[in-house]
Amino acid sequence: MGSPADSVNRIRVATNAEPRGQFNHEQIRNGVEMIFQGLGLDVHDPRIVGTPDRVARMYDEIFAGLLVDPADVLDTTFNEGHEDIVLVRDIPFASVCEHHLIPFFGKAHVGYLPNKDGHIAGLSKIARVVDVVAKRPQLQERITTEVADVLEKKLSPRGVIVQIEAEHLCMNMRGVRKPGAITVTSSVRGLMRSDPRTRAEVMSLIHGGRL
Repeated sequence: MGSPADSVNRIRVATNAEPRGQFNHEQIRNGVEMIFQGLGLDVHDPRIVGTPDRVARMYDEIFAGLLVDPADVLDTTFNEGHEDIVLVRDIPFASVCEHHLIPFFGKAHVGYLPNKDGHIAGLSKIARVVDVVAKRPQLQERITTEVADVLEKKLSPRGVIVQIEAEHLCMNMRGVRKPGAITVTSSVRGLMRSDPRTRAEVMSLIHGGRL
């Protein structure tokens, strides 16, 4: 079993931010043991006896976003006077569906039009926002909305677009059992929505077109 300091460090590394608290590993371990017992497994079996602790330590990483405000990631902006679209495309992410606790994963495209003062964020920070928002029990639709909310809150842009494409293992392994099916969600705001030319430009950039 790791120490509380080890737990905080795993969360810090996973998010590149200072966590606000830590998870209760004892409760997580007890919960995993109860699941095993519900499945009729012997929790003292040498093959699984260490699993509850491994799951607790894993949750430090895959749910680290619960302990970090994604807006804190965009704590620094730059006044560059940039007026045109900024787009970070094909940001890989992984999350866990809150309905079944099964992973889903894919890529996000995040773009914005800077405000009239030309404030921009570091490109790595945009990817980090996606990562922090995804590291929670989540829904794809909510990730899409929350990333857009963070950009609006911290950058006050003239327009925002967030598009996410993901494959859900809860659709692959159970239910309809359709491996390879991709779910696409988007949040489009400001000039990205109201100005057809701007929207067409950013969609062309997202899908690899050359202007």
